[in-house]
Formats: sequence, C-alpha cells, structure tokens
Amino acid sequence: MKTITLHNTLPNVFSQRTDIVSDIWQRDVELERGKLYLIEASSGTGKSSLCSFLIGYRHDYQGSICFDGKDVRTLTQGDWVRIRQCSLSTLFQELRLFQELTAWENVQIKNSLTHFKEDAEVSRWFEALGIADKKDAKVGRMSFGQQQRVALMRALVQPFDFLLADEPISHLDDNNGRIMGELMTEEARKQGASVVITSIGKHIDLPYDKVFKL
Repeated sequence: MKTITLHNTLPNVFSQRTDIVSDIWQRDVELERGKLYLIEASSGTGKSSLCSFLIGYRHDYQGSICFDGKDVRTLTQGDWVRIRQCSLSTLFQELRLFQELTAWENVQIKNSLTHFKEDAEVSRWFEALGIADKKDAKVGRMSFGQQQRVALMRALVQPFDFLLADEPISHLDDNNGRIMGELMTEEARKQGASVVITSIGKHIDLPYDKVFKL
C-alpha cells in the first residue's frame, strides 16, 4: 500500500455541526508510505472514530477513505484480512492483549503466524524497553505502561506499509517513550513504511513530515 487518502471525510455523528475546524475532517488528506505523521487531537474531536475508520472497524462516516485509490467500503472481509496481515499494523490505545498470557507469549502468538522476526531480535526489544525481566510475567499483572511496550512489540512482528499507533506512550516516562519512538522508526525505515501516531496530549518527539490538528 502506497497511500491512504481521505476525501471530505466526516463522522456521521458530526454531520449536523457547522463549527468543524480540522486538518483532516472535511478535507482532502493523503498519507504517503515512508513518512512520519502525528495527529494531534482534543477529547471529543473524533480520534477514536478516525482510528476505527482507518482499520475498517467502522464505516459510519461521510466522504471516502481510499487505500491506493480503492474505496475501503468496497473491500471484502478477505481483503481486510490481507491488509491487516501485510500492510496495516495497529497499536491499539486499549492494547487488546491477552491478559492470561505472558508478555513473551503475547508477542509470539502473532510472530508464530507471521514468522517475521527472529527470537533474538524480539529479545533485544525486551531488553531495550526495560522489561526483559517481565518476559514470563502474565500481562494481567503488569502495569499499563509495561503493557504498552508489549503491545508495540506485537505490532512490529509483521510486515506493514503503515503503522497506526494510537496514543502509544500515554503511560510512559520520557525515556521509554523515546525508546519506543526509536524502535518504531527503525522498523519503519527497514520496511520503507509510514508511522501514523495519534495523541491527545503527550506525544513522541520525532521528525514528523506532517502534523495534523484533528
């Protein structure tokens, strides 16, 4: 996938509003593969809706969203499966980890399907993120910040053209946030991919190609 394009897109819930001031809603916006983007939002401006639209979980919006010029509303379930396997990886705000599994198992349950990363590289990530001692700990007993780091690693063990990271460092200190940013951009460079980060406050300090105000 080379481009994600939004054309005059607006959540249906905002359809009666006349006070929309946004760099994304009701605009023509193109996200290109290989670039870094930050989407800054305030509470209630539709950030969660936007993320759900981009990953195909919801379609309750006006206008269009296209992947390489193809309207996502025309995609089949099989199309979405392939896109989520090979083109679009997501680090969810709510993480969606398996609480009863260990940190290592949560990453490897995906890596065992993609066969994308060697165990040694995943172990290096655990070390870099300061949770090597938590590899065998059940995720449900870890702090939310530790779980965010596990969720990042899970998002990176697959090929992607775009990585959507929804508020990835909301519960992290500056140092761990910096390390997460380095891992995301390092992997994106390897794959020639884009990183799209959303934030309603704290965000990773990166050399963004474009910052949008939602």
